[in-house]
Parts: sequence; C-alpha cells; structure tokens
Amino acid sequence: MSAKVLDAHALLAFFRGEAAAVAVRELLHRAASTDRPLHMTEVNYAEVKYMLLKKDGAEAWAHAAEVLKSLPLEFHPLTRALADDAADFKARYKMSLADACAAALAKEKKAELVTGDLEFKPLEKEIKIMWLPH
Repeated sequence: MSAKVLDAHALLAFFRGEAAAVAVRELLHRAASTDRPLHMTEVNYAEVKYMLLKKDGAEAWAHAAEVLKSLPLEFHPLTRALADDAADFKARYKMSLADACAAALAKEKKAELVTGDLEFKPLEKEIKIMWLPH
C-alpha cells in the first residue's frame, strides 16, 4: 500500500459514519495490519476537532479524541517547507489553507491524498488523489 494522507473530509466522514466511512475504515485497517500509518497534518487535525465541536458537539469530539488514540495515524507539524508548499498551492488554486496543507503533505510524502472534497479536483495533475464516495 502506498503512503496515504488523510484530509479532514476523510476523517470527518469516518467519525460521522458517512458513505466514505467504509473506505476510510478499510484504509485504517490496512494501515494497522501492515504497520504503515496514514498521515495527516496537525492543521487538518485541528480542522477535524473544530468541525466536530462546532457541528456535532463536545460529546462527539470527546468520543473522537478517544478513538484517535488507537488509530494508525501519524500527525505532522507544519514545518517551514510544508508551509511553503501549502502557500504555493493556496496561491495557485481556490482552496482553504487547511486543504493546501494536506496537499503539501501529500506532495512531500509522495503519497496519495484521501478525500471526497472536490476542492482538490484541480490538483489532480500535481498530486495523486484517492477519491472517496459521496
């Protein structure tokens, strides 16, 4: 399995039991069984926490925070190199800064970005994308 980067959309779908949750669960299972964690930026982690707190409430976040402890996820801080790549993506494409960070991590890791967020569509020529169902 090639390296995979999750954006907030993928992890939110997993926690909310949306259509894409099955695919994300399978990726997490494979990552655990091969001892090859999935990747996510700390910025996208913050986006997941923010969205769960704001839209689903403190109880949903508390549950997610517990589950996160056992998931095969490696969180990456925003380094200067990652920030530079994210700024370049943000300058060239209409996207959020958090999404630009996810794209930058995928580029840095030469990984496939796992998302269902169509905001990434214009980046298909620059990074590999695994599209989740809607």
